[in-house]
Amino acid sequence: MNRPEHRWSVLLVAFALAACGGSSGGLGSSEDDPPPTGNPPPATPGITTGQAFTQLPTFSRPTALLQAPGDATRWFVLEKSGIVRVFTNDPDVTSSSVFLDLGGVVNSAGEGGLLGMAFHPDFPATPEVFVSYTRTGAGTPLVSYVSRFYSMDGGVTADPGVEDIILTLAQEQTNHNGGDVHFGPGGNLFVGFGDSGGSGDPRDYGQNTRILHGSMVRVNVDGNTPYEIPAGNPFAGNAICTQGVGAAPCPEIYAWGLRNPWRFSFDSATGKLWAGDVGQGDWEEIDVIEAGLNYGWNIREGAHCYPAGSGCDATGLADPVTEYGRNLGVSVTGGHVYRGSAIPDLVGWYVFGDFGSGNLFAIPEDSVAGTEAEVLLDTSISIVAFGEAVNGELYVVDYSVGTIHEVQAAP
Repeated sequence: MNRPEHRWSVLLVAFALAACGGSSGGLGSSEDDPPPTGNPPPATPGITTGQAFTQLPTFSRPTALLQAPGDATRWFVLEKSGIVRVFTNDPDVTSSSVFLDLGGVVNSAGEGGLLGMAFHPDFPATPEVFVSYTRTGAGTPLVSYVSRFYSMDGGVTADPGVEDIILTLAQEQTNHNGGDVHFGPGGNLFVGFGDSGGSGDPRDYGQNTRILHGSMVRVNVDGNTPYEIPAGNPFAGNAICTQGVGAAPCPEIYAWGLRNPWRFSFDSATGKLWAGDVGQGDWEEIDVIEAGLNYGWNIREGAHCYPAGSGCDATGLADPVTEYGRNLGVSVTGGHVYRGSAIPDLVGWYVFGDFGSGNLFAIPEDSVAGTEAEVLLDTSISIVAFGEAVNGELYVVDYSVGTIHEVQAAP
């Protein structure tokens, strides 16, 4: 039986990719592609973490933390069972309220559940909220849904009674669902999908561009229903893939060859897209995602041939910018490039973590493939997600305990 990579209960996981040294290559560019970045900071920053909002009741299996665009007054927490909670951004806040309740339709089996949420970039003027979650399938254990909900009260809550389904994708198993969702700097919606489960990607979905599994998807949700295809997508001329499957490569795909891009983010300063791709059994990886690139799964795990010791042709495969082995962790959680002001030495470092070991890592923002990540801190946190405040400060979500922790400068 395949081991669950985002150990929804307590610790271990084991995952797979496939690897051997390779080179990057790809096609396509767009308004979502990032501009060049600057020089890395000169020295490794020192950090610690401290629990934030200590008077709040703990959350139940939280999966994500975010603020609405330009609104520093509130925080939103997703709970795996289907509840989005909101609370005032006050260190002494004592309670949260329900922003959106999808508990009646969400199936949270395995790694499923309420997995991601993104506000429309013009929220609340455009009162739309996009949610990624799983329901019970017909013939498969789960089906991934990406849907639009509306706020009818000026952004105070979202109405669960009106749902516009953007896309669906049947999940063969209850793990490797992906599920993160964000708007890119060009205003398009990005969604990450895993390979649909099973050890070693038994259906070879990671390299199959006729299905949305194992890919980063990019669509324009401001156009015709349910979406339009941005011109820079590598297969943009093909017919839309109904329910995530097509006769030709899916035009929704932005990049592919991913095992389970559980958490990804855009650098708020440069627009660069960073993703943590959970490994099979040996390597966890961080990728910088660009249009038209193939990130190698299941030919490679990290930068190594998969299965280990086998030969593989890495021609045209993009290398991870960094990777780490089982001595440092078992399930990578993608983070953010730090753009806050409280930790000057951390500015320009991409900070990420590991769900199993609790390690917090960082690499400079302009790192090249093969960069070795710095272990900044060993924590006891089950790092399921990071939250980036409007002001650029970073927070870490503890799945097991249900608490929120702020990344702080070391004393």
